[in-house]
Amino acid sequence: MNDATRLRYLKLVLRVLAAVFVFGFYLFTVYWPSGWVWHVGQSNYLHMMIALYAALGLFVFVAASNPERHLGLISFTIWSSIVHGGTMAVQSIVHRDHWAHMYGDVPSLFIVAALLSWLSPRAFTLPLDMTKAA
Repeated sequence: MNDATRLRYLKLVLRVLAAVFVFGFYLFTVYWPSGWVWHVGQSNYLHMMIALYAALGLFVFVAASNPERHLGLISFTIWSSIVHGGTMAVQSIVHRDHWAHMYGDVPSLFIVAALLSWLSPRAFTLPLDMTKAA
């Protein structure tokens, strides 16, 4: 895939992710709670997570217009998805009553990280590049 095509797909994926972060996350918690909600019913924790992802979605939407200018945000989205998904995977394994998350939010976060890493390899390696510059 050439750079122009990769950039076009990156912009599209960022816009789709922005919409999912702003609107979809809440809907997943309503319609598929076993795969997306870690507590029974609506909780303060859940509302905080929805708000955080909505805020991230707004910034990701802005980044879609010029991804090269927003590599730091894309890098954060990649690495926070890996860490968040990894943490939840361990929790799902340890606490078997949360196993359904292995089919819901856990793979979703890894898919987000993989897609963005593939479409923006510079964002994926940015933390490593920054340590070389220091």
